[in-house]
Order: sequence, then structure tokens, then C-alpha cells
Amino acid sequence: MRISQSVMRIGTVAVIAAVFAVGGIVTARADDLPAGDPVNGKRLYLADGCFECHGRAGQGGNFNYPVPALAQIALPVESFVAFLREAPNDMPSFSEQVLSNKDAADIHAFLSSLPGPRPAKDIPILNQ
Repeated sequence: MRISQSVMRIGTVAVIAAVFAVGGIVTARADDLPAGDPVNGKRLYLADGCFECHGRAGQGGNFNYPVPALAQIALPVESFVAFLREAPNDMPSFSEQVLSNKDAADIHAFLSSLPGPRPAKDIPILNQ
């Protein structure tokens, strides 16, 4: 029984070490991304045609299916960039050669700067 407890402790220590190692890798990736410029992000968002599906104010829309709103985006910048690299459905993917990490961070900064949707209680016609 004593050997199995030692093996379990070693296994637990190994799992904890692996979690910290992976956490360090993710942190390094987040640190590698530059701070975003919302003014340039708006320019890129419009120039790259993102508004055609997601709306000029990031409000979302309906293309071949409901397109998510992006205003006040909740994704961290590193997740947003990863999403752009492997986009789902009809959304085009953007390789780093097409859209740099800096440009992607700028678009993220622009989307983060947009006001999110108003609560239903603040829309008069919905409260009659």
C-alpha cells in the first residue's frame, strides 16, 4: 500500500507541474501579442469586410445563420487571434501572412471599445 501512495503522490506532482508548464506557455503567448490600437482596428474591421456579417457596430446579424455580436467581445485577445486563424462555418480564416497578430489585436481593441447591447429594460418599446 505504501508504494501505491508514493506513486499517487508522484503522479499528482507531475500533473500539477504539467498544469503550471502549460499555464506558462499560454501566458507567454498572451505576452507576445502587442497591445491593440482601436483606431487602426476600426479601419481594418471595415477594410477587411468584417462589418458585412457582424455589423458596423459589432451588433451581429444574420448571414446563412445567426452571426454573433462582437461589441464588448468577451474573448481574450489570444483566443480571438486563434479563432481568426481557424474560423468556423462560412467565416474566412485569416493566416498570419494575411492578418498579422498586431492587426488582429487592433481589431480586438476596436471591438472591445464598442458599447455593448443595451439592456431590454432601457429600450422603451420593450417595456410597454
